[in-house]
Amino acid sequence: MICRRVLVPFCLLTGFAAGTVSAQYRTDSSGKSQFAQASQQIYRIKAVVNVSAEAAGAAWDLYNFSQIAKKDNSSVAEVESLKINKIDWFDRWAVHPYNHSVDKLSYEPFFLAMPFPLIVFGIDKKMRKDFWKLTFLYAEAMTMTGVLYTSAVHYVNRHRPLVYESASPIGTRTSPNSRNSFFAGHVALVGTSFFFVAQTYADYHPDSRYKWAFYGGAAALTALTGYWRNLAGEHFPTDITLGAGVGVASGLLTPALHRVKGLRNSRLSLLPFSAHGSGLTAFYRF
Repeated sequence: MICRRVLVPFCLLTGFAAGTVSAQYRTDSSGKSQFAQASQQIYRIKAVVNVSAEAAGAAWDLYNFSQIAKKDNSSVAEVESLKINKIDWFDRWAVHPYNHSVDKLSYEPFFLAMPFPLIVFGIDKKMRKDFWKLTFLYAEAMTMTGVLYTSAVHYVNRHRPLVYESASPIGTRTSPNSRNSFFAGHVALVGTSFFFVAQTYADYHPDSRYKWAFYGGAAALTALTGYWRNLAGEHFPTDITLGAGVGVASGLLTPALHRVKGLRNSRLSLLPFSAHGSGLTAFYRF
């Protein structure tokens, strides 16, 4: 399974990032406490809590993948007995036979999504100094998505749309993988990756106009992946909608939950004054 081959090396990268991040919270050679250094950071990681949670999530993902791999084939009689008119009306219109070329096409944004954040972290000057911290947070976002996705596929058996179409190859219709429609993992992964990049870029460059290009690109690629997965006969609209929701939530919420409280807004300035009294004057630059 593609997702399992991707997850294992990703877990190894996470472990290395976790070790590097933990080292950042020790006192440096000049005697400065890490608290002073952390106050200048965009994100803060609680090493023990976050690394432990990441390890537990990765272990749960691996367990679920091992159980998903044990799913049995559907019988020919079972798939032949399935009727399109038994599908809910909001999914029924989107049933398509298996399309191999579109299926392959849908893997393009999927494979691009995996390394893209690491490329951005390495190229961008501001983000590069926090490369391993951002890598760990990215892995955390992916693990959050993975826990939800693998749990759904493990415990829910839903036939893919292609199974309902007699034009699909019978071997594809009866394969164990054809019972993994709920929910759209490709869409969730693409959404997680690209929205994570968009959010972190915006946090490091709050005044940049390019941040909207990242958000727009993330939305477009997530939607395009969902469109292709449906056209290939792999997922229903409800699978895709949930996958997109999970991906967007993981990509946006993970950085937000680790953002340093009271992070300075570069557009906002607070200046003290004292004439006949004392107070603060606020200036906001539009």
